[in-house]
Amino acid sequence: MTRTIVASATREIVIGFDQPFCVIGERINPTGRKKLAAEMVEGNFDTVKKDALEQVAAGATMLDVNAGVTAVDPNTTEPPLLVQTLEIVQELVDVPLSIDSSVTAAIEAGLKVAKGRPLVNSVTGEEEKLEAILPLIKKYNVPVVAISNDETGISEDPDVRFEVAKKIVQHAADYGIPAHDIVVDPLVMPIGAMGTAGKQVFALLRRLRDELKVNTTCGLSNISFGLPHRHGINAGFIPMVIGAGMTSAIMNPCRPQEMEMVRAANVLNGTDPNCMTWIKTYKDHTPSAGGTATAAPVEAGASGGRRRGGRDARRARG
Repeated sequence: MTRTIVASATREIVIGFDQPFCVIGERINPTGRKKLAAEMVEGNFDTVKKDALEQVAAGATMLDVNAGVTAVDPNTTEPPLLVQTLEIVQELVDVPLSIDSSVTAAIEAGLKVAKGRPLVNSVTGEEEKLEAILPLIKKYNVPVVAISNDETGISEDPDVRFEVAKKIVQHAADYGIPAHDIVVDPLVMPIGAMGTAGKQVFALLRRLRDELKVNTTCGLSNISFGLPHRHGINAGFIPMVIGAGMTSAIMNPCRPQEMEMVRAANVLNGTDPNCMTWIKTYKDHTPSAGGTATAAPVEAGASGGRRRGGRDARRARG
């Protein structure tokens, strides 16, 4: 059984087909958030701190941390800002982190200060990126998100995206990196623009699970891009991708409707033993105005962690 291990200083999480779905909190990312970007440039991390605490309280298993605030000389500006952000976040919360950058220097700087075993987000199938990122993955012995696009761009053909994922897994093996440390992002297309996007990703996920035997992730909200009431689409998408084999997603855990679907899928998928996380979270729930259960706060990673000793714009940058 494929098991991808990530860890903070003291908490270890397993991503796997027999594990609770891994929720990777997406909020610490200035892309498309002008206020957050401006704050980070000024050295103000109040929103970063707030987002870190709120996401963990809402049930995030991990947190994605991105400091790509500018396209102007990111090789110089992004590494120190990412380091500062990672250090602030890991002092506040005890969950594994995802180091999110397309700047190789920033990824390595982040790996030097990250505690435990972080996830690197990400590498693509482009030869230049493979040669830059995979040696770092081997050196620091960490898992990596593999995005299924290459020099030809993002294909609308799921078979092509599968072959790119396969190429990355095989290339990683040449470095001695095992398949269980590759978490494939099959690239979810917007359903509003491509009516077959849902069926495509479900079929692709099954192939990635059954043929490559790799864990998977995605930017969950991509599926609903451009549509009204996006959170309804996102919530419906969650149990379907989990049923098809997806094991994690980069998403907003502060959306109760979406987290409710994650927890329900864990119950129905048999990865919430005796329904204990569901019971703990919802035993005293009260329906909100929209009919969605309001969850009681739960310990981050309660359904999948244990103690131990001891996306789109960024592809254009190098």
